[in-house]
Amino acid sequence: MPTPRTRTFTAALVLLLIAVAGLVLSPGPASATATPAERAGPLPGSFAWTSTGPLISPKPDAAHPIVSVKDPTVFRYKNRWHVYFTTADTAGAWSLGHTSFADWSQAAAAPQTFLDANPNIGNRYAAAPQVFYFAPQKTWYMVYQTGPPSYSTSKDPADPSSWSAPKYFFDSEPQVVTDNKGTGGWLDFWTICDSSDCYLFFSDDNGHQYRSRTTRAEFPNGFRDTAIVLSEPNRFDLFEASNVYRLGGSGRYLMLVEALATGSDWRRYFRAWTADSLGGAWTPLADTEANAFIRSGNVTFADGRPAWTTDFSHGEMIRDGVDQTLTIDPCRLRFLYQGMDPASSGEYSQLPWRLGLLTQTNSAC
Repeated sequence: MPTPRTRTFTAALVLLLIAVAGLVLSPGPASATATPAERAGPLPGSFAWTSTGPLISPKPDAAHPIVSVKDPTVFRYKNRWHVYFTTADTAGAWSLGHTSFADWSQAAAAPQTFLDANPNIGNRYAAAPQVFYFAPQKTWYMVYQTGPPSYSTSKDPADPSSWSAPKYFFDSEPQVVTDNKGTGGWLDFWTICDSSDCYLFFSDDNGHQYRSRTTRAEFPNGFRDTAIVLSEPNRFDLFEASNVYRLGGSGRYLMLVEALATGSDWRRYFRAWTADSLGGAWTPLADTEANAFIRSGNVTFADGRPAWTTDFSHGEMIRDGVDQTLTIDPCRLRFLYQGMDPASSGEYSQLPWRLGLLTQTNSAC
């Protein structure tokens, strides 16, 4: 017969194992979506994609005569897709919107909510959202531009009315931006963190890509060390809409930046670079018009449909999770992007942008 001390030890061990199992299986905001890839297969030297037709289009109402939905951020939460996006209306005003659906086949019919109805956001200028879960604080962040880089927080990103009033990341524009932006301005802000630091990447519409840094412990405060990490003499070669991802569990990173094809048709496309760390140097991967990451020449359309767009502009990769590491599976790349009818022309704010989904068709894995 076991002694009382043995029985006590055995009971304690059982309780410990139950507690550990509970920690592993308890669904938090990040684990409820997907398990981040713990591998990083090789990226090919050139890319091929297939695109859906338009999945999300403007849904104007009496108070919101919108003509455009653009700049999407997308994540999976509580078994639904959530997409926040920029809206532009007939008066040229920019704001934010949200839609949600269980499956992509439902995206076109899903209702849209406009964030000006949230009194914390209101009808101020707001654009280019990025949403992620900052696990150290158990808080959701929406990074966007209200002019300067701004952020709002929420405990429930499925509720557009839950976002707090915007706060600024910086007290003033960094001097290096002022010195180099020319007639441009800092825009399209993107946050990603590693195990110790958080980084803010952004563009200036003048051929420069910037990076600022703070520690995870200080985030969202303390951004400093703002520096140029990529530069081009032709400002359209590094235009805007940059985004950065961790490639599985490899410790390597992928950066995308939108460009304009000034050597041919002036359509929008994406260039790509990789790096061994977020604070390191960026190496070209697919960064030319002839060998672009995403370009009209390497995209076909599902079911043999004609191209509904030849512009592949501001978007976001489908992530494996929702946290601040922004991890993607390099063996299964998907990208939600903005496009528009090739015949469209006129004032930029009035262009009819819509959202489609790309899937890579030539994975090297």
